[in-house]
Amino acid sequence: MTTTAPAAPPAGLPVRASARAQLCERLLSDLRAETARADSKASVLVAALGMTAGVFSAVLANRGWTPARLSTRGTLLWWTGIASYAASLFALLLAVVPRYRRTWAPGQPVSSFADIRQAVRASRLDAAIDDTARDPTAALIAGLCETSRIATRKHQWIRTGLIAFCVGTVLVPTSLLIE
Repeated sequence: MTTTAPAAPPAGLPVRASARAQLCERLLSDLRAETARADSKASVLVAALGMTAGVFSAVLANRGWTPARLSTRGTLLWWTGIASYAASLFALLLAVVPRYRRTWAPGQPVSSFADIRQAVRASRLDAAIDDTARDPTAALIAGLCETSRIATRKHQWIRTGLIAFCVGTVLVPTSLLIE
């Protein structure tokens, strides 16, 4: 005897509410994991930046070297590279800064700790929890939107920081080779 899988709902029919909520929960879980990975990437890049700066500083300090010994072009490349490293550090630190918007208002479901904190401040947490229980999918969708925005912003700052890091890593050693 063979069994067949249940037939998919005909096109155009709404997805069951529980299936929709499960999908939102899975997507939200994936987005939270991606946000955690972005924070880890930024932390590793900050560590690499620190190691690079430490190695350059140690090597040059042991030789009694200063940027004043560089030619005009070398000096320009040196300070542009140093500025690139500083911009990289700034961008990577911005990638790990928490960034939750305070968007909760009475009558809306809570979807994050920031929403809960706002509901507490307004002395409306019980009502907010009731609103969330009435339509849990709305809270999940709000969480998806917010977490997606956060993950996107983190990746933009990581990309910016990585580009600036690479620029600095090329310019600083190159400045030492120019006479």
